[in-house]
Amino acid sequence: MTGPAHAPTDQPAREQAPPDAANPEVAAVGGSNARRRGMSVGAIADRYGLLVAWAIVIVVFSILLPETFLRIENFQTILGSQAVLLVLTLGLIVPLTVNEFDLSIAGVINITVVLMGFLNGVHGWPLAQSLVAVLLVAVFIGAVNAFLTVKIGIQSIIVTLGMGTLLQGLALGINANAVPNLAQPLVDVLRSTLFGIQIAFYCGLALTILTWYVYRYTPLGRYLYFVGAGRDVARLAGLRVDAIRTGALLTSSTVAALAGIMLVGLLGSADPNVGPSFLLPAFAAAFLGATVLQPGRFNPWGTFIAVYFLVTGITGLQLFGLSSWIENVFYGGSLVVAVAVAQILRRRGEPSSGQ
Repeated sequence: MTGPAHAPTDQPAREQAPPDAANPEVAAVGGSNARRRGMSVGAIADRYGLLVAWAIVIVVFSILLPETFLRIENFQTILGSQAVLLVLTLGLIVPLTVNEFDLSIAGVINITVVLMGFLNGVHGWPLAQSLVAVLLVAVFIGAVNAFLTVKIGIQSIIVTLGMGTLLQGLALGINANAVPNLAQPLVDVLRSTLFGIQIAFYCGLALTILTWYVYRYTPLGRYLYFVGAGRDVARLAGLRVDAIRTGALLTSSTVAALAGIMLVGLLGSADPNVGPSFLLPAFAAAFLGATVLQPGRFNPWGTFIAVYFLVTGITGLQLFGLSSWIENVFYGGSLVVAVAVAQILRRRGEPSSGQ
């Protein structure tokens, strides 16, 4: 891969630097050090270890469960069923990139689903008006999160934890009952298939490509990494740090609402209790994705790989006879391991104090 567009061009070694060259904390050592370790076994293991682990998981379960796991229908289900989680996690990595946490995403999904049921199902609003309404609510939620975090100065983890809890309660207050038979045109689109895979998967894939393009080829993508690496340095470089942090939180809540809309389309109903189950998997996938392709950094394709690695493992274990409790164990364990590995990889990429 080529280096970022703003990387120095006076030294050939820097032209071949990995994406860490976009990080102001590591750019000073990105040239010769990156070249030395770029083709090493350790670097290959860092970048592609999760892909290898994913392949091993598939092979193991295919050998152990050839009649159930090794079926094309199973893989089609795996791909199509996780589109909501993929979209949600792609939105989550945007604030994570700038070192902000958004724990309100599960609440945003819940309020989106409930409002869709309340407006479209109970009160008969047209689908288009219902979609606009829930997206505006999501933007408002993101704006409140950003105001309290950026302007007032409260830590984002506290603000969004409180906001998520508030939204969970508000959703139950609006309508605590499930609403069936919703948004039939949306259901027809998202449940339709191409090559045996639901269209929802291709929506998630399209968002992955779009997010990758923004991160990889636009100034905004580099600015996100700048701000995440060091806000004071980014300010000195002339970046509008507060605006970028605000935009990241707005993006997260808006994309979470899109994930909620997709969930309504896939389920064809509104369940007021569905949101909390997405919080842990989203964070597990986001941090696990930061251990692959661009180790130590949140990245869209790493997120894509992590989402489907996790669901492949859980599907295999459940087909092997383990009950549903294994899902929480697998996601929780993956999150702990992923955070630890991502932190180790990030520290390895930083210059030592003696340099």
